Amino acid sequence: MDLAAQSGREHAADQMQAAHSIGRGSSAPRHAEDAAQAETFQHSPGIQQIDFDDENKPSRKSSFVAEQVTEIPVPSIHSGFFSPALAPMRRRYFIILGRATLLIMGLMWTCLPIYWGALNDSAKLTGNLESWFIDRDGGRVGRGLSQAAQQYSAPGPQLTWQFLNARDVGDDDDIINMVLQEQVWVVVVVQPNASTILSTARTNGDKTYDPRTAIKVYYSQARNEIATGNYIVPLTTQMLQVTTSAYATSTAQRVFAQIDSNGQPNSTALQMIANAPQTISPAISWTMVNLRPYTTPAAQAATLVGNIFLCIFSFMITMANSTARAIVSPHMAFLPYLALRLAVPLIAYLPLSMSYALVNLAFKLPLGTKYGLGAGFMLSWVYIYLGMAALGLSIEAMITILTPRFTPFFLFMLILYNVSPVVLPDELQPPIYAYGGGFPIWNLSQALRTIMFDTNSQLGRNIAVIIAWILLSCGTITVFTWYMRRRERRILYELSTRPAKSAKSVDDAPSKSSKGKEKTVE
Repeated sequence: MDLAAQSGREHAADQMQAAHSIGRGSSAPRHAEDAAQAETFQHSPGIQQIDFDDENKPSRKSSFVAEQVTEIPVPSIHSGFFSPALAPMRRRYFIILGRATLLIMGLMWTCLPIYWGALNDSAKLTGNLESWFIDRDGGRVGRGLSQAAQQYSAPGPQLTWQFLNARDVGDDDDIINMVLQEQVWVVVVVQPNASTILSTARTNGDKTYDPRTAIKVYYSQARNEIATGNYIVPLTTQMLQVTTSAYATSTAQRVFAQIDSNGQPNSTALQMIANAPQTISPAISWTMVNLRPYTTPAAQAATLVGNIFLCIFSFMITMANSTARAIVSPHMAFLPYLALRLAVPLIAYLPLSMSYALVNLAFKLPLGTKYGLGAGFMLSWVYIYLGMAALGLSIEAMITILTPRFTPFFLFMLILYNVSPVVLPDELQPPIYAYGGGFPIWNLSQALRTIMFDTNSQLGRNIAVIIAWILLSCGTITVFTWYMRRRERRILYELSTRPAKSAKSVDDAPSKSSKGKEKTVE
């Protein structure tokens, strides 16, 4: 039974008994006084009327604050949605739905332009992809190809070729190292003595001559399979097709003009050409040397799309932890509670990240390319665990402030802003997307590429960035938890002071009424 109501009832009974003792001798005034006091008690503001017949029934809500009962019409169970009885609830329904719609629209315009912008200008920015053309021949083949490449122009996206001196870049081994260290995306090298080898093959009718030995093209597909597949290989191939075809046409005209220079065809030369027709068409061609092939399509799940799933898994364990710790949090001190918030997710990420890494192993991703299968698997698990911790703890921090109701909005932003810089290399995106180098998913993707395809190693930098995110999230969890605990204590203090104030007001109301009646009796 409500404590404040019980106190008010006992005080009212004392006042009624005092009134009887003062007005004894006349029954009419006594009954009128009793009625007035009963009416005063029943209609005192802020006091809940209590049915004394039901005082032994258990109360549904225990409160130390007296409540004012407001009569609300109860709609029929069979009311329609537009029933007048549902008007207040219907208004709240539309307010909640409208707010959610506006929040989602705001989220769209906050996040989607980031992803759209990451892909929008890639075709216009292909000139940013470092591309080298090197002539080691120095003869007719090298000079002809260099001139044709310099004059080459085609509609649509193009690579901007830099024509470098062969002495400045070293031999082919040096060029290979530059490509693997990601200093350049693609290098076209006209091989030494290409002109001499072609001329000798024509003269001798060398059937073993291979036109593809004249040019070599070095690139690394695993650096970014989308950039190499959509731009590097197609645009380089297009340029070489045009330039080599132009050179083959001009050199064939010159050769046949020499053979038939005096009106008498040189039968020996014709015989040699018949023996080795490839010396005329195509005469020269190229060989694509893929230094780091992207041999496993399923690897894209680990380096790009799978990171989205990793973020979602982190969110799911965060929501489960939030639900579970609500059971014990009201009964825990600050430091043990903070330790619980930090330790439990970090422990839970261990089996989750191991399970994720085992999926990669089950689909035979090339985890042993650089360090061997055992070490490669364990190293990939470490990076996956750290990446999951960086993402999950950031969600764990924000759920403290946003509450579970608004945390999905943060999850969407976390995914979009992390994934957008990973889709394409920095050269094919506006400069603003360079921020990806400081985000967890970009660094996790680069680390996994290094482990699986032996690309340029930045594992130290990658792990440093990811750990920095973990430490940042631990700090924000600490600050947010302290703030919310302080706020809860303030609210509880305000609630604890309300019953005393309410009880005081309840005690004052009957006393004022009794004083007025005592004056009347006198």
